[in-house]
Amino acid sequence: MKPKKQVASATMKDVAVKANVSTATVSRALMNPEKVSQATRNRVEQAAIDVGYLPHALGRSVKRNESRTILVIVPDICDPFFSEIIRGIEVIAAAQGYLVLIGDCAHQNQQEKTFIDLIITKQIDGMLLLGSRLPFDASKEEQRNLPPMVMANEFAPELELPTVHIDNLTAAFNAVHHLHELGHRHIACIAGPEEMPLCHYRLQGYVQALRRSGIIVDPHYIARGDFTYEAGANALEQLLSLPVPPTAVFCHSDVMALGALSQAKRMGLQVPRDLSIMGFDNISLSEFCDPPLTTVAQPRFDIGREAMLLLLDQLQGHTVNSGSRLLDCELIVRGSTAAISAKD
Repeated sequence: MKPKKQVASATMKDVAVKANVSTATVSRALMNPEKVSQATRNRVEQAAIDVGYLPHALGRSVKRNESRTILVIVPDICDPFFSEIIRGIEVIAAAQGYLVLIGDCAHQNQQEKTFIDLIITKQIDGMLLLGSRLPFDASKEEQRNLPPMVMANEFAPELELPTVHIDNLTAAFNAVHHLHELGHRHIACIAGPEEMPLCHYRLQGYVQALRRSGIIVDPHYIARGDFTYEAGANALEQLLSLPVPPTAVFCHSDVMALGALSQAKRMGLQVPRDLSIMGFDNISLSEFCDPPLTTVAQPRFDIGREAMLLLLDQLQGHTVNSGSRLLDCELIVRGSTAAISAKD
C-alpha cells in the first residue's frame, strides 16, 4: 500500500502566485488591508482561502465578513458578581469559535472611542451588555446600524433588546418577607444606584414587602451605595446612627452586604444576634464569610449562557424578539439572619 502523500502547508508565496501579486502585497492585504485597494484585498483574501493559507475559521470569517469576536460590556470589571456571567458567555462562545473581548465601563470616557472604533471597523460581530446603558451615545435611529446586541442581568425596555435576567422585584419581596417572618419589623435597605433599573425593581420589592406586612416605609431606613464594600460599610454606619436603628438590613448586593457585615463587627455588634444581614447575588465569598451570608442566588452562569445563545441566534440570521427572558432565582438561608431576639 502506498503511503499517503504529505501535503505541504501553504505559504505566502503560494497566495501571491494564486492572486498574481507580490508577496509584499499579500502581506499588506492581510495585515494592513487599508493600504491596498478593495479589489486587491478581495483577490488576496480569496486566494488565501483557495490555497489553504488561512485557518478554516478565519477563512469562513473573511467570506462572510465576520470577525468571530464578541464584545461584552461590563459596568465594573472589579465587581465579582460578573465573573460567572462572563464564564457562561465564554463557554458558549468558545464552543462556537468566537473570541470574547471584555470592555469595562467603569472608565467610560476613556473607553468610548475604543468601543466605537471596534464597531466602525467591524472588528466585532455582536455585543452583550451586562449593564443598562450603551457605552456611548446613540440615537434610536443609530442603534439600528449597530451590530446585534443582547442584554444580560439588567432590563432597560427603552433599548428594545432581547434580555435575560431574573424577576428582581419578586426576589427582593421574598427576601424582605423572610426577614419579616423572622420577627423583624425595623428592616432597612442598602440600595444600589438610583439610575440602575434593577435597583429600582429591588427597592420596589422591599417597599411592597413592608406594606404587605403592615409596616410603614420609613425613607430614613433606605440608604444608597454603589455596589462596593465601602458603600455597604458607610451605609450601615449611617443606618445604625438612627434614633431607632434597624434590626435587619436587606442589601441590593452581596458586596455591599459584606461591607455592612464587616462594619457591624467593627462597631461591636454580633451578626445575627444583634443584626440580621441579607445579601443579593450569591457570589462565592458569601458562602465563606463569617457568618455565611443569607442571600438571593442568581443563576449567573445561566444568564451568561442564555444571553450568548440569543446573540448567536441573531448572528445566524434568526429573528429574536426583544423583551425579557426570566430565569429562576432562589433564597439561600445561611447564618447571617436569625429570628429577632426577645429583648427587641
